[in-house]
Amino acid sequence: MNYKSYLVEQNLATIKENITLLFGENLGFKNDLKNKIKLENKKSEIINYTQEEILKDSTVFFNNLTNISLFENNKIFFINNANDKLLPIVEEVEKFINDQRIYIFSEVLDKRSKLRNYFEKSRNCAAIACYLDNEIGIKKIINEELKGYVGLNAENLNLITENSSLDRSKLKNELEKIKTYFTDKKIEFDKLKKLLNVRENESFDKLRDLSLNGDKTRTNKLLSDTNFDLEKSIFYLSSINHRLDKLNQINKIRIVEKNLEKAIENVKPPIFWKDKPNFMTQAKKWNEEKIRYVLDKTYKLEIKLKSNSTINKNILIKMLLVDICRMANV
Repeated sequence: MNYKSYLVEQNLATIKENITLLFGENLGFKNDLKNKIKLENKKSEIINYTQEEILKDSTVFFNNLTNISLFENNKIFFINNANDKLLPIVEEVEKFINDQRIYIFSEVLDKRSKLRNYFEKSRNCAAIACYLDNEIGIKKIINEELKGYVGLNAENLNLITENSSLDRSKLKNELEKIKTYFTDKKIEFDKLKKLLNVRENESFDKLRDLSLNGDKTRTNKLLSDTNFDLEKSIFYLSSINHRLDKLNQINKIRIVEKNLEKAIENVKPPIFWKDKPNFMTQAKKWNEEKIRYVLDKTYKLEIKLKSNSTINKNILIKMLLVDICRMANV
């Protein structure tokens, strides 16, 4: 049974099934949902597993699931890092699960995934695709979180949105900074820009755009002079993904409009005037196939960065930008 993520976020009780699969790249949404489950089930015991732990010794998991006492609280199970290998366990659990709840969290699962197909077709299991947030969704979160703040005008709202790169996890961190800094609930543009390190982010945006433009000389020069903030590695990838997603939208509108300038004018939300020259250059160089190639690389690199703390993030980000610059000229 498929559920829309935004409906579940509005009302967790929408899910009627005992076993739920959440899959996709939106880590921020999945973390928010975990917190919402904990908040709405304060009397329940939350038990965390990884798929690897269950497959290594499923007896402990099954015992924990079946041993229910009248004097114990209900149990809610979180199973993380799941893939198709977990399917036999799910099929076994489905035969006897009653009052307990199981939430299974996966990365992206393509349409050939056995686990995804099982949940989408089952009447006893729930499936939720966790796609990346769009600008409308991000702005809705900002408005809800900063409700009652003076100065949350279109300019400040766009600044926070652009700075988040449509990454909900990054957005949450930025919102916490804003709440901590603007204790009087009065947001000022210049102070906000300084707080969010926009100048530093604009420096990376320049490097990103030179790379997407295929400007080898200036890209190489700027790369040799740049040392990235290693804590912002995921933000850098999100910035690249955000730009590629926008180019994809332009390409689709362009097919209908038959005119690149009109396509750029009609894309929603509107592109800032200062960014239009870069979009003109990039849209001429990036088709759907090339965009898909880079999005796949950024996805794999993000997994590598999150799973290995010892790798040289600075070199990997630079190598990615060099590869993007190369692809722009193919």
